[in-house]
Amino acid sequence: MREYHKIHSIFKREQKTNQFIFGDWARPEFGYLANNLWVFTEKVDGTNIRVHWDGATRIFGGRTESAQIPATLIKRLEELFPVEKFKDLPPLMLCGEGYGAKIQSGGNYKQTQDFVLFDVLVDKWWLERENVVDIASKLGLDVVPIVGEGTIQEAIDFVRNGFNSTWGSFIAEGLVIRPKVELFARDGSRVITKIKHKDFKMPVATAASS
Repeated sequence: MREYHKIHSIFKREQKTNQFIFGDWARPEFGYLANNLWVFTEKVDGTNIRVHWDGATRIFGGRTESAQIPATLIKRLEELFPVEKFKDLPPLMLCGEGYGAKIQSGGNYKQTQDFVLFDVLVDKWWLERENVVDIASKLGLDVVPIVGEGTIQEAIDFVRNGFNSTWGSFIAEGLVIRPKVELFARDGSRVITKIKHKDFKMPVATAASS
């Protein structure tokens, strides 16, 4: 079962304090594409969940093979993903976030546990947003909401200032952003990054002073 890739933060961090080094990009692609158009989706504060369908068997997993999924969330996933739902779909991997009560700060979202979809992998292809939404519709799933578009600096300002979550009147954890036209780095990894509101609650270093 394939693991979900790591999503890098936007900047590198100080080793001792873990604070951002503002302007020191975690990946060179972020700096190169900084002024291009990126799509912003809300980052949900939960636990990464994979649902793998090989054409006959459905398997649940966390971001890695060693990740543990809470029993209550497993029960909810079994309700959401009966095998019969997949009968007309090709082999694929659904990637999303398990969230809600007792998962991170999930009580802000809802008092039960649930799943929201953010990516779908079919063979070697990560599906485009419209196709992710189509799969979600077929399976009766929610999809992480798009909350804006713009440059990386606009995304940083949006998160730094704080914005209300789609799930209620509380500050969202942050954003996951990707280029409007999805791209891959030289090593084959996806160009995708995350920006968290909490990273701006601590002092931010600069590349020049680090």
